[in-house]
Amino acid sequence: MDVRERIDQLYRSDSRRVLATLIRLLGDFDRAEEALHDAFTAALDVWSREGIPDNPRAWLVSTGRFKAIDKLRRAARFDAARGAIAEQLEAAVPPHGGDEAEPVEDDRLRLIFTCCHPAIQPDARVALTLREVCGLATEEIARAFLAPAPTIAQRIVRAKGKIRDARIPYQVPGRDELPDRLDAVLHVIYLVFNEGYSASSGESIVRHDLCDEAVRLGRVLVELLPEPEAMGLLALMLLHDARRSARTSASGELILLDEQDRSLWRQAQIAEGLSLVERALYSRRFGPYTLQGAIAAVHAEAATASATDWRQIVGLYDVLLRVDPSPVA
Repeated sequence: MDVRERIDQLYRSDSRRVLATLIRLLGDFDRAEEALHDAFTAALDVWSREGIPDNPRAWLVSTGRFKAIDKLRRAARFDAARGAIAEQLEAAVPPHGGDEAEPVEDDRLRLIFTCCHPAIQPDARVALTLREVCGLATEEIARAFLAPAPTIAQRIVRAKGKIRDARIPYQVPGRDELPDRLDAVLHVIYLVFNEGYSASSGESIVRHDLCDEAVRLGRVLVELLPEPEAMGLLALMLLHDARRSARTSASGELILLDEQDRSLWRQAQIAEGLSLVERALYSRRFGPYTLQGAIAAVHAEAATASATDWRQIVGLYDVLLRVDPSPVA
């Protein structure tokens, strides 16, 4: 693999992680996005001459931060305020591992809670998170919302402005605030998984990168706050994602559930999902995500399509309709 291919691979796998850390370090979405692209551009030049560093992600974060501070210094000739910002950023030493008092040291989780802050309008929270945390293009988000792309772009701009003007902190809220903030975060992760599971654009029906990211974020959230609905959402994603190898043919065409080769389903992932569903249901404090996870569990437990317990599935849908009477249900 040559340097360009490696950089392309890193951009696909790690660019959102790098961006989340740069947002924390630089305190500004737009400045962090510009720094991200500057860092990857610099990597193409430097790594071609000096080789790929041992820790590429740390190199990208450090380079992006340096590039942002350097730009602010140069702009300080025309705007003294930018010089002051550069001094503040340079004086702030990036943490190596974070504050041990925090329950989870994960910049992307911090970023999600910032994007989902109650001061931001609900539709803007989702759009901003899909854009910044997952890297979806504005057009992709617009298709998910069934809204014009310019409308989505305006929502994202307004949300960034709100975070900046209201000085919304870039942090995971305290445990006393977490339950009230959880619903918005769960909804965002749910939409991220849906976009990956049935991609609205691109060459592939499934975007495994988004599915993997949603599952990873779901795991982090359950570790941080093991609430029943967080477990239910993680179970729902795991049970659906366990079928990924059987969902498409060699030519990329979708294979319906009753026609899938169930020997390709990932049993370890199914077992984990079933355990999470049981824990969430036993709590008796579950909601729509757990009920959807329970429906997926009934499908996952069936050895064949004909062996599916449809009576149980109908019963679960009846409960789901009472809890969340959506058109889909």
